[in-house]
Amino acid sequence: MGIKQTQTTCCYCGSGCQLLFTTDTEANKIVEVHPVQGRTNDDKACLKGWYGWDFLNDPQILTKRLREPMIRKGGKGGPLTVVSWDEAIGFVAENLKKIKDKWGPDSIMGAASARGPGNEPNYLMQKFFRACLGTNNIDHCARVCHAASVAGSRATIGEGAMSLSIPEIEDAEVIFNIGYNAAASHPIVARRIVRAKEKGAYIIAVDPRVTETSRIANLHLQLKGGSNLALTNAMANVIISEGLEDKRFIQEHTKDFDSYKEIVSHYPPEKVAPIAGLDPNDIRLAARKYASSKRSVILWGMGVTQFSQGVDVVKSLCSLSMLTGNFGRPSTGTGPVRGQNNVQGTCDMGVLPDVFPGYQSVADPAAREKFAKAWGVKSLSDSPGLQLTRVPERVVHEKDPAKKLHAYYIFGEDPAQSDPDLAELRETLAELDFVVCQDIFMNKSCLYADAILPGTSWGEHDGCYTSSDRGFQRIRKVVEPVGNIKDDWEIICLLSTAMGYPMKYNNTEEIWNEVIDLSPKFTGATYQKMERQGSVQWPCYDKGPEDKGSMYLHHGGQFATPDGRGLFKTAHYHPPVEVEGTDYPLTLCTVREVGHYSARTMTGNCRTLRNLEDEPGWVEISPEDCQTLGVVEGELVKVTSQRGSVISRCKKTERVKKGAIYMTYQWWIGACNELTISTLDPTSRTPEYKYCAAKVEKIADQAWAWREVARTYSTIKDNMGIIQKAVNQ
Repeated sequence: MGIKQTQTTCCYCGSGCQLLFTTDTEANKIVEVHPVQGRTNDDKACLKGWYGWDFLNDPQILTKRLREPMIRKGGKGGPLTVVSWDEAIGFVAENLKKIKDKWGPDSIMGAASARGPGNEPNYLMQKFFRACLGTNNIDHCARVCHAASVAGSRATIGEGAMSLSIPEIEDAEVIFNIGYNAAASHPIVARRIVRAKEKGAYIIAVDPRVTETSRIANLHLQLKGGSNLALTNAMANVIISEGLEDKRFIQEHTKDFDSYKEIVSHYPPEKVAPIAGLDPNDIRLAARKYASSKRSVILWGMGVTQFSQGVDVVKSLCSLSMLTGNFGRPSTGTGPVRGQNNVQGTCDMGVLPDVFPGYQSVADPAAREKFAKAWGVKSLSDSPGLQLTRVPERVVHEKDPAKKLHAYYIFGEDPAQSDPDLAELRETLAELDFVVCQDIFMNKSCLYADAILPGTSWGEHDGCYTSSDRGFQRIRKVVEPVGNIKDDWEIICLLSTAMGYPMKYNNTEEIWNEVIDLSPKFTGATYQKMERQGSVQWPCYDKGPEDKGSMYLHHGGQFATPDGRGLFKTAHYHPPVEVEGTDYPLTLCTVREVGHYSARTMTGNCRTLRNLEDEPGWVEISPEDCQTLGVVEGELVKVTSQRGSVISRCKKTERVKKGAIYMTYQWWIGACNELTISTLDPTSRTPEYKYCAAKVEKIADQAWAWREVARTYSTIKDNMGIIQKAVNQ
């Protein structure tokens, strides 16, 4: 048995943990894995870090690994047929060419991947769309999670990333934790919060649910869902009215304070208390505590961003930090903790409709000229592209064929599971002229694909990721890929070349060198420096060893805005778009759980993680509502909104308030996105996943319900081509 050890970055959340794999090279199997010292994880790993690699062995528990390129030769509705790579690439190139020639480049949409592929293939994906196809219609799943963080932070402090580093969290004196359950989303970050508490930090947890963070918090503001902005405005009202603001910082480093002050003057705690369901004295206490420290940190997650006022809340949070002078030093600032392993990196690579790599605007003539010259094209589009959450708008709801989307290239994502209002999304995928899925497993979106291009997985290729706190880190091949599959970057190069725009690279380092040479903030982050330091946090402007990167942003109060000053911004509060009523008396919110990840194609194919939980998931219900409904723990119930119904299991818990229910989104049968609303934030176009009206109904015939779950599960697996006999192996 030949033994090889490989250190790489975990493929799950954005914490950027380092893992050491021991591989039997003769059997091409992983023998064991251990966490090792990394900048963020300190020799620790969570459940997914310890057990989340098993999908590389393709146990076919949930869905099967894609091993061959496939196309539908008979057109829509025909079977997928295994073909050679030459035929598959030719088929995709021919169809995209036809659509581009007939309807123009903006008739094609691309969704790239914030998961396993890494920064380099995502860079090539946006380059392919911009330089080859000629459109800025390129986006990724940040749109449905932290796009509001990027937009709101850019508008106030000029930079959309975490301003501090994960290790700094434990040295904060005050942590204002809003809409973020680190224990489920980023367990290694949760350890930092616990250590901060042990060191004496005062923790304020803002969440309508009792989370692990709220259980250790000094103050839990269990507000009503959807009232975030009313609360943050009220806190600012208290800070200003009591003279707790940092007047010198405001004077020297910010502007537009007076307009901000005027808006928050309308939100005294007594007015906000009935909106948020809080005691006004608790609001005052939270404001005073936050303002009392020069090492105050704000951490937030999707409980802030996945609202129709998500961008406004982010602006308000950045303004709170400026209001108290909490920027530009260690253990201060704002922490939008990004969810997936490379969602920060995919943004960094310019996989957004309005920016090139390194956050250089497509509207900037100098940036367009620079990238056009580097990429060898005459010009690049200056029109911001379409956000992926607006795809149904341009397919189902657009009547003019000349304005419709006609093709969708989905790379490493599963919108048929993760987007809101799934019935509308399925209609969209069915109506498109041409759909391409480039992925590692069969998923719900693949069922609508006209072509499937199988790529290598994390653990089967090299490259780099960006952790949530801006840290570039290497990923390395652990095992050899099996089957007729190719590296994602190679697939994109082949397709681009077939369409008349040649791309040729020998390895990911060549791609990376092109990225950093075009992106000043990343220029110093060479592979060599990543190897030497383990992690390089951008901005890092110089390739020399003296520039080690930036632990925190906005040093000395110098913001990333054109004039270096932060802009105070907030807005007036309005309630969520769809509120509870007689027919739908409950509010539904989507949440995460520690054992599974994204659309579950990876963790669902890991034996240990799959054994933690299975279909049809759970719906968390308060004891009072359980009593009213006459349902008990573990009983199957029907959950309904105006958009559809699903079956799930009742989870009776005191973690939630009466009138509110919570579901996780990775289940196929208990798919809560059948229920969620597609209302979007007007700026970021992020859906309001965290609030819609719903109802729960008791199912009298439980035996029938369990048979229906089993039948539905079997049908989905059959459609995915799962080998049923492999389930129990």
